[in-house]
This record gives sequence, C-alpha cells and structure tokens, in this order.
Amino acid sequence: MSNQLSHSQRQAPIHESLQPLLIGGLKGIEKESLRINWEGFISLSSHPIELGAALTHPHITTDYSEALLELITPALSDGKETLDFLTALHKYVCANINDELLLAASMPVGALQDSAIPIARYGSSNVGMMKHIYRRGLGYRYGRCMQVIAGIHFNYSLPEQFWPEYQQFKKHKGDLQSFITNAYMEMIRNLQRYGWLILYLFGSSPAVSKSFVDSRNSACSHTLEKFDKASYYKPFATSLRMSEIGYVNPVQAMFHISFNSLDEYIRDLANATTISYLDYEKIGVKADDQYRQLNTNFLQIENEYYTSVRPKQPTRPNERPLKALGSRGIEYIEMRSLDIDVFEPAGISIETTRFLEALSLHCLFRGNPGHDLKQYEEVNNNALSVANQGRDPTLKLSDNGQAVSLQDWALSVCEEMQEICEVLDKGNDHKPYTQALRKQIEVVRHSELTSSARMLSAMRDQKLSITELVLQKSDEYTRYFQNATLEASVKKSFDFQVEASLKQQERLDTMTEIPFDKYLNNYFSEDAATNEICSQESKKIPIQDWNSCLTNCG
Repeated sequence: MSNQLSHSQRQAPIHESLQPLLIGGLKGIEKESLRINWEGFISLSSHPIELGAALTHPHITTDYSEALLELITPALSDGKETLDFLTALHKYVCANINDELLLAASMPVGALQDSAIPIARYGSSNVGMMKHIYRRGLGYRYGRCMQVIAGIHFNYSLPEQFWPEYQQFKKHKGDLQSFITNAYMEMIRNLQRYGWLILYLFGSSPAVSKSFVDSRNSACSHTLEKFDKASYYKPFATSLRMSEIGYVNPVQAMFHISFNSLDEYIRDLANATTISYLDYEKIGVKADDQYRQLNTNFLQIENEYYTSVRPKQPTRPNERPLKALGSRGIEYIEMRSLDIDVFEPAGISIETTRFLEALSLHCLFRGNPGHDLKQYEEVNNNALSVANQGRDPTLKLSDNGQAVSLQDWALSVCEEMQEICEVLDKGNDHKPYTQALRKQIEVVRHSELTSSARMLSAMRDQKLSITELVLQKSDEYTRYFQNATLEASVKKSFDFQVEASLKQQERLDTMTEIPFDKYLNNYFSEDAATNEICSQESKKIPIQDWNSCLTNCG
C-alpha cells in the first residue's frame, strides 16, 4: 500500500469522549423493485389494491411506473431491525402480487418501449395529479426506459446526542443546527469523493439486455460489447446503471450544483428549477389542454436532479424540499448509488449497510474544505471510470491530481475505517462491523468476488443471457418470500396500513380543492407554505397523512 496514502493522509484518532456517542445512528432503506411477469415483461396492471394506495401508504409506494414498487423502511438504530423490516415488506408484497415476480436486478429487461411502461398514477387530487404529471414530464425528457432503472437508497443520521459533544470538541461557538448542517455537507463531499468505492464493491449491473440498449438509443451504446445475442456488457464494468447509458444525463451536466455549503446547494438547485431550457420548451407544458410536464425548466422540481448523495430534511405540508433544508438544515443523508444486489433476496445485505455506516462516519471525520470545479470533475470522472471499468487491474484513479491504483486507494480507505468499525463493535463480541469491513477488504483484493464479476461468471458458466440470469433470481427470491412466514402481528399491522391508506386516498380524491392550475402556481410561488393550496377540507387531514403524500413528490 502506498506510504503516502496510508500515512500522510491518515485521519486523526477519534476522541474517546465521542466514541460511545457514535453507536446507534438511524438507518433506513428505500428499495425499488419492478413487478414483472414470468417472461420478464414489465407488468401493465395497476398497483395492486391489496398493497394499499401508493400515494398515502407509509411503506409501500411506487416510483416512476405503476409497476415500479418502492419499499420504505422506518429509520431504526439497529441495522438488523431495518433489514428485518425490509424483508417483512418483501414477504407481504410477494404474497399480494398474484402470479407476478419482483425483478431481482436494477436494470430492466423485457419489452422496453415507452408504451410498455405505464406511468404511476396517484388519483385525482391535486397532489396526486402533480406527482403523475411530474413523471409524465420525465418520460418526455429522458424516455420512460431510464425511469424504470431501479436502485436502493441508504439513509443515515448520527445519534442526536453526538452533536452537542462534537460541537464542543470542535470548539464551535455558533448555532448547533448550523454546525450539524455543515458537518453533514462535509460528509456528503467525502462520500462523493469516495463514491467510486461504493460502485466497485456494490455495483451489480455489468450487463444489460439488448432490449434496454435498443430502447435507450444512446450515443454511448456503441461502447458496449456483445456478450450473447440477447446481452451487452463491458468486461470490467461494475455498475452500468451509474454510467452514461444509465443515470448520467448530458442535460444535467450543463449546470453545476455546489455542495460546498448548504446555501450554495440551495442557490444552485433553485436556479436549475427556475431557468427554462429550450429543448423542454419545445415539448411544451400543455398539449390539447393536457399537461406534458410541470414546467419547461432545467428541473421540474428539485428531486429531478440526480446525485449520488442528497442532504435531506423531512418536509411539512405543502413545503418544498429546498425550503425545508433552508429553514431547518440537514437531518440525514441519502446515499443513492447502490445497485440492487442480484445475489441478495432483499437486494442488500446487513454487511453492506454496516460498511456504509462506517464509511459515512469515516467521511465525517476525514475533513473536506470544499470542491472546486476541477475537483468536482475529478470526482465525476473517477465514478464513471469505476462504473465502466472498475475491475480492470490497470485502472488508475485521480486523487487530487495524482494517479493512484484503485486497489491501493481502496485498501487505504478501508485501513482508515478500522478504528470506526472497532468503535461501532463495542459491546458486541461478534464484531459485526469489523467483519463487514474485512469482507469488503477481500473484495478489494480479489475483484472476482464483486457482485458484478460473479454475475458475468454465472452467465458464462450457466450459458445464460442477462435476462435469463435475473429471471432465475427473480423467480427464486419471489418464491422464497412467498414461502416464508410473516409474523401474524406484522401482517396485521401491514393490513391496517393498507386499509388506512385506501381511506386516506379516498378522502383526498373526494375533497373540494382549488383548480389544479392555481395549485401548481401556488406550489411554485415563494410563499408556498402559506398559500391557498389547502382547502378547508384538506386542512382537516392529519399532518402525517399529508407528509406521506408530499415528502417525496418525486
């Protein structure tokens, strides 16, 4: 390992007074899964009523498509409990999707023409229509195929009791929330800087189906190699989902979002949601009095901006995400670059969540004064390089302009994480965080252990196309969850949430509201939090019901 990387850049030891306060941070998971039939085609059926109403259910909703489920766990201090909750959601869902399967991969397969991908619907209420029209706009802007690429988001926040002690340790005399927000922004910048490591370790999309390549019609498609008549790939790719044929978008590359402070982040993102873009003007907002998109701006709303890590603050009724951040600062971070792990029934393992928690803490203590445009470009180039060729033993990354091998840099980061894992392990003789770290160190040393390499190996050994492999796994896992026992008390709780969500949906659809045009204008006005979006009837709906509708309009 490089002396320069492992010693001169080593972070300072964690002060003894802070160590016990690091244990018990909140972990949450959001996992997207396409409903498909046995041939791999995306389901054309509506979101199953047995799963409740997607607009108002707290844990089972939809993302872009009616067929793209999103399963959301609560934020829990015990990572195993978070995974157990996600597993329980899978059991409940798989018992209620009839003869369909949950796709066990990030990249869609089957017929992928726009007509074969139904856009999610959320009823006739204003908030439901806004969510649907936003998705309609995404389809016009990027094509529907890209919007049904699935992934996993890992949400993390440190224990509340950590922050006052850390502020005192850092000798910061200002406002506590400002201190917390600045610390989270520093963590985010480092998670971006080391984001390539997440793609290497947990990337699980080295190949895509021919139907995906045909549907994308991307200028980058020619860079893929033919694996077989139904599959394309890159020999050393880890996550094509995070490459140019996946989420990387040339339009969003036209504007820069700074993460050097929350104020700069809000300023730049606000500009992107208010400046019109000529190509989107050509689409038009309406055609024959039907909305095509919410507006013609670079971003319709903040959530359209794709980034590997987001600062998050839960919103209040009718409150935009940027206003929530500006008013109350950052409450947690959302890591968004995780592929669905084809070799895990729930798409993610407990070892992965433990590694990500330790990496987040490493990024908090590592220090990062800010990124200039050159460093921002370096971060993006490193991520793209690893997404496309991360297992290439000759690959060099750039660390502040210095070329370094991926393996050397990764081992250096893992070495620095050892103390954090030991802190998180205190009181547990099994040392789960240290074990999780050791597992990933082996993956760094032996690239054939990565999920991406194992996928290609399975395809070669079993003579399977990428579609055949993921369908095999989808069938296996769906049957596994259908045959697994769901505790009676958990099932009863989920049944109650389904019924409650359906009643809430009915109330939203039948209440008297202002015209949608006025609703939309109010939402985008500066005083959206105090305008007339809510009718008198809607104000009677409990705040938690509105939060389930509005927290993530995207």
